[in-house]
Amino acid sequence: MFQIISTMQDWIEFIFSNQSFENKTRKVFEYQFERNPVYRRFCEAMNYPCDPPGQSDGLSSIPLLPVRAFKHANVITKSEDYSTLNTQNSSLLFKSSGTSGMVPAMHHVADKEIYRQSVLKCFDHFYDLDDAVILGYTPGYADNPHSSLIWMINELIKQDDIKKSRFLKLNKPLSQGEVDDIAASGKQLILFGAAFGLLDLAEISTVKLPSNSIVIETGGMKSHRREMSRSEMHRKMANAFGIDISRVHSEYGMCELLSQAYATGGKWFRSVPWMQVSIHDPDAPQTRLSAHQEGLIGVIDLANVHSCSFLLTGDRGVMDQKGRFQVLGRWNPKDLRGCNFLIEQD
Repeated sequence: MFQIISTMQDWIEFIFSNQSFENKTRKVFEYQFERNPVYRRFCEAMNYPCDPPGQSDGLSSIPLLPVRAFKHANVITKSEDYSTLNTQNSSLLFKSSGTSGMVPAMHHVADKEIYRQSVLKCFDHFYDLDDAVILGYTPGYADNPHSSLIWMINELIKQDDIKKSRFLKLNKPLSQGEVDDIAASGKQLILFGAAFGLLDLAEISTVKLPSNSIVIETGGMKSHRREMSRSEMHRKMANAFGIDISRVHSEYGMCELLSQAYATGGKWFRSVPWMQVSIHDPDAPQTRLSAHQEGLIGVIDLANVHSCSFLLTGDRGVMDQKGRFQVLGRWNPKDLRGCNFLIEQD
């Protein structure tokens, strides 16, 4: 039996420690296999060898739970601090945004501090948060009180010691005076928001951003507009805001994950040391594909220690030999072989 790390704070220190990813992953797997009933049932349905779990083979064979499980069950790992964790005493509840009538995914977060730490450490891994002013623009998310994106951007905004970071009002153009004021402060302007919302903002604004500014879009290629490729979208943003296309970046995240990946110029995303991405055969999801083969994106996110760290997304992607990955859109909806098990009530 896995010896439980005693407190939430102990878990935070463990997840973000310098221990090897493999060692941390094995411990988290054993913890979740023992204490997460939804994930354990899934592993057993996959006939995963557990003698003991996670020790007899490599990390690549650890089952990845389809993220749609978050639509149909409370995916919770019951820790010592929250031995009876449920919908009433979770620290945060994130819900996915979706079209009307869709069942939202619900992610119960036992300890909001682990998400806060992951957000800040992820961002600092790629950018200098101390030197940044964050302007958030999130149409389509603002009416979701359980949006993980808004919570994330708000945490970044709170780190600004000169208090110029904020959420922009929706459907209002950028202010030249505000942009000039940020430039005069000596800090870097980072415009962070939903992809097509940023295109809308660009269309109603005449302001050109300082040349060292960064625009970070969070994906979502469909709206009232026609669908377009990420590269075309980045060209439009760069032209509209008057910056080089290399200054238009992308963030990859979802309400079921507590960590993010970033593409800092170009189409290739990189993850952080406590998160690993892999590409899987859609007809045999437990099979990892080689570099440059297109398939489903799988994620091990150790920050998800109190829910489930081993997830198979519904996103289509490809990976290169350096471990970077591209997001190619959503996979055509269908029941995936090996993933269409019934999730019982927990």
